[in-house]
Amino acid sequence: MKSVVSGLCALMLTAGVAAAAEDDPFAWLEEVDSPRAMAWVEAQNARARERLEGDPRYQTYLSEARAIFAAEDRIPIPRLRAGGVDNLWQDAERPHGVWRHASLASYRKASPQWRTLLDLDALAEAEGRNWFFHGATCLKPAQTRCLIALSDGGGDAVEFREFDAAEARFVDGGFRFAEGKQDVAWLDADTLIVGREWTPGEVTTSGYPYVLKTVRRDGTATEVFRGDPTDVSASAIVLRAEGGAVDGIIAARGLTFFESEFSLLTDAGPLKLPLPRRAAYQAYVDGRAVFTLQEPHEDFAAGALVGLPIGDFRRAPKAAKLELIFQPSERQAITETAETKGSLVVSILDEVKGAVDVWRRQDGRWAARRLPLPADASVALVSGSGKDETLFLITEGFLSPDALWLADAGAAAAQTVKTLPARFDPDGLEVQQFSATSTDGTRIPYFVVAKKGLKLDGSTPTLLYGYGGFEIAQTPAYRPELGKIWLERGGAYVLANIRGGGEFGPTWHQAALREKRQRAFDDFAAVAKDLIARKITSPRRLGIYGRSNGGVLTSVSMTQNPQLFNAVVIESPLIDMLRYHRLPAGASWIGEYGDPEVSEDRAFIAAYSAYQKLAPDADYPEPYITTNTRDDRVHPGHARKFAARLEALGKPYVYFENTFGGHANATDPELNAQRWARHYVYLTQKLMD
Repeated sequence: MKSVVSGLCALMLTAGVAAAAEDDPFAWLEEVDSPRAMAWVEAQNARARERLEGDPRYQTYLSEARAIFAAEDRIPIPRLRAGGVDNLWQDAERPHGVWRHASLASYRKASPQWRTLLDLDALAEAEGRNWFFHGATCLKPAQTRCLIALSDGGGDAVEFREFDAAEARFVDGGFRFAEGKQDVAWLDADTLIVGREWTPGEVTTSGYPYVLKTVRRDGTATEVFRGDPTDVSASAIVLRAEGGAVDGIIAARGLTFFESEFSLLTDAGPLKLPLPRRAAYQAYVDGRAVFTLQEPHEDFAAGALVGLPIGDFRRAPKAAKLELIFQPSERQAITETAETKGSLVVSILDEVKGAVDVWRRQDGRWAARRLPLPADASVALVSGSGKDETLFLITEGFLSPDALWLADAGAAAAQTVKTLPARFDPDGLEVQQFSATSTDGTRIPYFVVAKKGLKLDGSTPTLLYGYGGFEIAQTPAYRPELGKIWLERGGAYVLANIRGGGEFGPTWHQAALREKRQRAFDDFAAVAKDLIARKITSPRRLGIYGRSNGGVLTSVSMTQNPQLFNAVVIESPLIDMLRYHRLPAGASWIGEYGDPEVSEDRAFIAAYSAYQKLAPDADYPEPYITTNTRDDRVHPGHARKFAARLEALGKPYVYFENTFGGHANATDPELNAQRWARHYVYLTQKLMD
């Protein structure tokens, strides 16, 4: 009887959501390329251009941003491959980019000798496609035979083509997979394991593959794993030993965005690994598959880094035990891992400050040595080598330009090889870390970047940034366009480490998950109020910025606390949270936000969903809403409908939509420069004028 009632409730809710869509007068804006929707976009863009690009400061800001994004002296980001370094280089003359290669010795010089592998601009022109490079997967150990991912317009959907990097050409008659959201990995020179849409409609409700097949060069495809259409996705993890041999294949079945089942594929069928549902794969080192645990499991606390000996598990699945590698403290978090030859490299945060440890097994135990890197800096793992202990890292801070380090993980040694020239003048600026008290008493840390000896009278134009989702930590970063266009002109910048992020591990994230989402909004408001109480700024001079999940944050902040802000930048946002799961790829985030089809979930989502919360009698700050037509991760309908509803209510707003670039909005250096110039013109108008 209970199941019948539940089914009836689900049916009623489904009908209710469908009816809600029919009742929505702006649902037609969800039709991405419809003539009516695109005519609306063109009209909005014309208004925004007149307002923002017509401002006399726009050309100055554009020139400054263009000099940053197309600079010839920026660090060419390295990817270790085939004993040397790959790089994708984009500039004003080559906006699509050149994929190129240099020896490691040459790369370390001021002017490396590059060999062009693939000219994306030439390819795009020859084929009449808007091609952007989305990476290469190369067969170890030689790493000369690759699968190139090409995105038409910068979205997540890609086409894969086989490429001979030694000959710098596509392979005639080689592997090729048409555009889609898909994953491929090499098993051997003639075999791949692929997750994709094999037949029309064979994808999950989130739009991702759930069927894995091995594909041979002769075209033979054999199914090896099948998930369920209600999953988020399924993908393959190839466990490759140091010499290049395949030790096993793990099928990762994404049940929700944060819950997974991992199974070792065997001739007898999949064998589930002894892991909790909240676990994430990290690396394969010394015969161990390494995972982080996002929840307590057996004797391990949440956040633990553990290893599973795959050989032991294959021989005796029930007897194999997880090994503890590292257990972060309450104020620490693991942010990234990388594998080198025999070493596990782990990047951590400690009070939102970065460090890197190198772990190796010695005498049957895991032991760590810390790399000698700058204190009080953020650290990003750029590229590791499976052939040796070589590793590239980048360190940066709010006022410290990116520094590229070449590390020897085995020796726990590191040295700088390249440094980004300063893009703005840091003299007279300082970084301070404060904390605000949220509604439930939790201490919320935040950073302030501003002039030294700031006059505490509330007059400083201040930009507050937050994210608060998906266990993604927000750390000090060198943002040249921010420094040049905003900080040099007297503005202040604030980074809020609100709950929902990963600054303090999985518990910090889970504290604002689903029905607890309001905590993230309360944390953000608490930081804003603390800034005002300290008289660093005032509501007249305070603006907020967020993108993607941060668009949920800024749109809700605008509707819940309009009195706190005078500027709101909402970029590539989720906003209509009662329909987000119906818009690609929204269903994959039900684990983060909840399911609007379930009455209990719908109630707590409806309590904050900004699209529905817009009120005719409210006095809102004028927002700047911006998105991308070709965003296939967060549907542009969210931004469009929010702007349209504001217009219908007679509320001021500015709306602009780029026509390509995908969710990142940063595929083309010139368009990226224009994007930031518009952002800062708006912020200047609202907070500095």
